[in-house]
Amino acid sequence: MTSIVDIHPHIISDDEGKYPPAPLFGKRSDWSRERPSTVEALIAAMDAAGVAKAAVVHSSTTYGFDNSYVVDGCNKYAGRLVAVGSVDVLQPDAVQRIREWQARGLAGLRLFTGGSTKEFDPSELDDPRSFPAWELCAELGLTMCIQTGPVGLPQVTALAKRFPGVKIILDHLARPDVTDGPPYAKAASLFELAPLENIYFKLTPRIFGDVRKEKASADTFFPKVVQAFGAQRLAWGSNFPTSPGTLAEILATAQAGTACLSEQDRAWIFSKTAKTLYPGLA
Repeated sequence: MTSIVDIHPHIISDDEGKYPPAPLFGKRSDWSRERPSTVEALIAAMDAAGVAKAAVVHSSTTYGFDNSYVVDGCNKYAGRLVAVGSVDVLQPDAVQRIREWQARGLAGLRLFTGGSTKEFDPSELDDPRSFPAWELCAELGLTMCIQTGPVGLPQVTALAKRFPGVKIILDHLARPDVTDGPPYAKAASLFELAPLENIYFKLTPRIFGDVRKEKASADTFFPKVVQAFGAQRLAWGSNFPTSPGTLAEILATAQAGTACLSEQDRAWIFSKTAKTLYPGLA
């Protein structure tokens, strides 16, 4: 298989004086306290797992909108890592902030609408105050990843249509309900996104766990996903260290879950799609 690329690990500094926690929504995530991983620890885990490169996702539930650590950490390993950060796109200075962070090394953006510390609130996604930030992403060629669930897919659809020049990646495959098994009717809102070719998806530990539950299975679900979207719109993300286990264990689970797919499809999922989303990884 081609060299493996991970587009969803996180890093947490062990120097709170230099990088003080200031979590979004005022509540720090449990994982960031219990399983922190510095950039050096991530590199060691990548080496142990055989992961060549990574797009490191800023921890909003640790640092809010201060991307300093993810940028500094990725710059330290510029040949292997690129940084994906967060900016408050509803603020009047969002465009200026994005330009400043890009100048410091930011390679992509992420909107965190909820998750481990807060219920999903997709209202900011289609707030017109965010549109200048989206227009700048189109201008600069910055990919935008979004953390939301099925509740936010109508807003994601509207954004994809309004900004067709922006590549959008949905974290955790947009968290579909797959428990009903084939033909996966409960995940209809996910498959309805297929015609929107600028929407991409991350395959993370959440979905590899979900396809083991109730009537779902990897062998029936992942071929359906590839048929709907094409492997060129799918990319693997470890969610390390948020998800339990070593990076090597997380990767092994993903590789086992996608064993039903062709080698060509797996090459896109574990490497080639990531390089189209973040050219700095190519």
